[in-house]
Amino acid sequence: MPRRKRTAGSSSDGTADSDDSGDHEKTDSSHSEANQRNNTRLTRASLRLSQSSQVVLISMLFFLTPLHVYKMLFLFLDAPPDVKLAAERDESPPRTPTGNAPSSESDIDISSPNASHDESVTKDQKDSGSDPSHRPKRRRFHESYNFNMKCPTPGCNSLGHLTGKHERHFSISGCPLYHNLSADECKAPTPRQVRYKEKVMEMRKRRDSGLTKDQKEKYMEHRQTHGTTREPLLENITSDYDLELFRKAQARAAEDLEKLRLQGQITEGSNMIKTILFGRYELDTWYHSPYPEEYARLGRLYICEFCLKYMKSQTILRRHMAKCVWKHPPGDEVYRKGAISVFEVDGKKNKIYCQNLCLLAKLFLDHKTLYYDVEPFLFYVMTEADNTGCHLVGYFSKEKNSFLNYNVSCILTMPQYMRQGYGKMLIDFSYLLSKVEEKVGSPERPLSDLGLISYRSYWKEVLLRYMCNFKGKEISIKEISQETAVNPVDIVSTLQSLQMLKYWKGKHLVLKRQDLIDEWKAKETKRGNNNKTIDPSSLKWTPPKGT
Repeated sequence: MPRRKRTAGSSSDGTADSDDSGDHEKTDSSHSEANQRNNTRLTRASLRLSQSSQVVLISMLFFLTPLHVYKMLFLFLDAPPDVKLAAERDESPPRTPTGNAPSSESDIDISSPNASHDESVTKDQKDSGSDPSHRPKRRRFHESYNFNMKCPTPGCNSLGHLTGKHERHFSISGCPLYHNLSADECKAPTPRQVRYKEKVMEMRKRRDSGLTKDQKEKYMEHRQTHGTTREPLLENITSDYDLELFRKAQARAAEDLEKLRLQGQITEGSNMIKTILFGRYELDTWYHSPYPEEYARLGRLYICEFCLKYMKSQTILRRHMAKCVWKHPPGDEVYRKGAISVFEVDGKKNKIYCQNLCLLAKLFLDHKTLYYDVEPFLFYVMTEADNTGCHLVGYFSKEKNSFLNYNVSCILTMPQYMRQGYGKMLIDFSYLLSKVEEKVGSPERPLSDLGLISYRSYWKEVLLRYMCNFKGKEISIKEISQETAVNPVDIVSTLQSLQMLKYWKGKHLVLKRQDLIDEWKAKETKRGNNNKTIDPSSLKWTPPKGT
């Protein structure tokens, strides 16, 4: 029997089953088509999103300035170590404090340096209710790394701070160099240094308050037995800590001296005279003097203050003083006013005395080279008299026949009479002799440091006195030189140092500065009647005619 064809819409069971299966097939195919369309839409959307993100990223990189790049770099450098390690291990986008990936440029904090910290809080943080105070504080780029600002103090590299709490400074108020300090000196003491200081203070408090009677007797016995040939006993004089430091310094100094001796920079007997006993004074020497070797190796030299003979011990000096008949320098007394006298000593007639005077002067002068060849010179020795004799104050020497008209070859004031006006008296006396000779004088160069200071002070005083008494309209350097016997070169140098010499329209003009003159007048009034001046009327001297 032929099989009947199935038609749609039949009411039989077979017909219903076939219709249901056809409906399921149609539904599955419609679902697959819908999913395919949705996937196509998603693919297209993702492509558009990726293209838009690339455009945004390119635009961001295009508009980023070097300042933003530096800031992002240093923000990474300022991050804690654990954050750095995490960033190195995980190359995923950075997370915000809430744990979310940044959704915009504001979350990465590449805003301008002038933006405040509150503006960097993201919208997600506000929505999530996170507190910005819990966010780790990051130093702003313009606060920590400022490459444009620097300290205005010349020669300063902006390192260090006056308070010692900062590594850099940008103003004079915090500049160590401006306050004559170094960056290391301004650093606050470390805890280790503080503990060490407290330990030292505690050790110094432990020492005894003073010496006992037995210890004093022991020290006095040691001093009487050994005198200055041994070091004094130092126990219980200070704390054990300070005594130990002193011993270490002694050992180090001795080692350095030994190295210098082995290198040949120090020889036996050179500059070994440390002190001299001269009359009532014990004087510390300043420089080496070429005394004979048997005297030069002594630590102390004993010198007669009248004849200038040098001796090895105080006993010999005491015996010499009992027999010495000299009470003043040899030669002619050419000046006397009150207790001050000046003696003219010829180097040819009194050779031994002049040689001893040169050896004594070399102990306090650095540039002196004249010791034994004293015959071509005259020595003018200034003394101060009392009931025991005429005591040496100072002296100056001059050549008998000077081709360059030097009125002083060497000048010295004894250390016990320095800063009392005697040096200026010696200089004034040398120019007084030049006036009598009707010559213009000048000291021989080079001058010592103290000599240069004394001469500049004297030249300034002479010029200001001349300006004060001058009543004319035009000042001539030649006239000043003729009246004061000062060399024109010295006058010009002094006027330049006083800013009283100007060059105007091809001529040199001497300016009369009234402020300096008034200042000099005030000093003269305050000084009053001073006996430390040379009176020309007290001079009894005629220029020598020949050698």
